[in-house]
Amino acid sequence: MHRYLRLFLAASLFHGVVFAQKPQLAAADGPVRAMMQKSADDWNRGDLEAFATSYKNSPDILFIGRKTRRGYAQMLAGYKAGYPTRETMGTLTFTDLKVQPLDARFVTATGKFHLERKATGGGNADGYFLLVIEDTSAGWKIVRDDTTALTSPVK
Repeated sequence: MHRYLRLFLAASLFHGVVFAQKPQLAAADGPVRAMMQKSADDWNRGDLEAFATSYKNSPDILFIGRKTRRGYAQMLAGYKAGYPTRETMGTLTFTDLKVQPLDARFVTATGKFHLERKATGGGNADGYFLLVIEDTSAGWKIVRDDTTALTSPVK
């Protein structure tokens, strides 16, 4: 009998945790998606400074891509070095965006990115990302960014 009681309590606890997160997800999902769309819009205008405002302006942020960068200044410098012209920036879109709450202040966002570019700008680029985003006094801001670019298939 105790076994069934433990299973019932474990199932009840699991459902309580899952259902307790739904209000957090509802509260975060729209603003996080809006922040991501604004960052894409800023990128597509060629405004890296505005794009970077989706990140928390802190020495503690972490960007993991081809290189690991720590802090806002290194992150922005990396973007400026990697995308020095409007042509290399191309047009950015995000797809398959999923937002999942971690607690009341943090969520993760996962998805795919696509850069539409001419061959002279480096050609199209695709990849995926995992972001940790914090609810700050300035709105939702990225504090960890693990972005992986996919390489072109070998022909």
